[in-house]
Amino acid sequence: MKTKSILLIVCMLLISKTVFSQTAFKVEVKGKGAPVLLFPGFGCTGEVWKETVAELSKTNECHIFTFAGFGNVPPIETPWLSTIKNEVVSYVKTNKLKKATLIGHSLGGTLSLWLAAEETNLFKEVIIVDALPASAALMIPNYKGDVIPYNNPQSKMMLAMDQNAFKAMNAQSTPYMCLNKEKQKTINEWMNVADRKTFVYGYIDMLNLDLRKEIAKIKIPVVILAATNPDLSTVQKTYTAQYENLPSVKIYYAEKAAHFVMYDQPEWYMEKIKSEIK
Repeated sequence: MKTKSILLIVCMLLISKTVFSQTAFKVEVKGKGAPVLLFPGFGCTGEVWKETVAELSKTNECHIFTFAGFGNVPPIETPWLSTIKNEVVSYVKTNKLKKATLIGHSLGGTLSLWLAAEETNLFKEVIIVDALPASAALMIPNYKGDVIPYNNPQSKMMLAMDQNAFKAMNAQSTPYMCLNKEKQKTINEWMNVADRKTFVYGYIDMLNLDLRKEIAKIKIPVVILAATNPDLSTVQKTYTAQYENLPSVKIYYAEKAAHFVMYDQPEWYMEKIKSEIK
């Protein structure tokens, strides 16, 4: 009887670990074949990969992530991004996903770089859709890796913003990120339902991640599908500077495409994705 009780307790602990060890995201799995992990950008849900999965699931097992605080996934405590990263590693190992391909857009692309730099033998390749190793360097002149605190004036302002003002802010920024007007509505919907603390503090987590030196550790192929709007030469200079420690990186530049390359140049994008997966 005692042995049965011990076994029951062990089983309950294992079940609890399974439930609570994957609180940082929700995953939907579609298709069969070699595994592909798809990470959305900041504020987006796994739905951003709908068209991509429609094609890739014909030949691959697609694991489509939505991160905590976005869509209908409950938020988690800070640190948000490092928790996601650690739980992705656990997810891959628990599910015994051998040599998975990582596909990430924006934040999801930066996360892919982080995973590939830390887990050098766990993945097969990385395909990035318009993402950088250090987002802060794009926004802060002469950025040297200074840590941005959660509790700053900009954060306080955004946390205090009413929902109408928050929606207006998102509607104003979306046209710069996506040229496809129909898809702009979808992006706004995702942003507007985001958990506000995740939106504010999670963004700071992203800004505080500087992988410009860390990417030198990456051993697997890295391919980037980069947006060129509004100016190709500026974009090329940025990518060359940020990826200088990963000389093996292969970069393709999408003409007439803003940040959501998959929406602005869908045919070009899908051809590149399928070509690299093969």
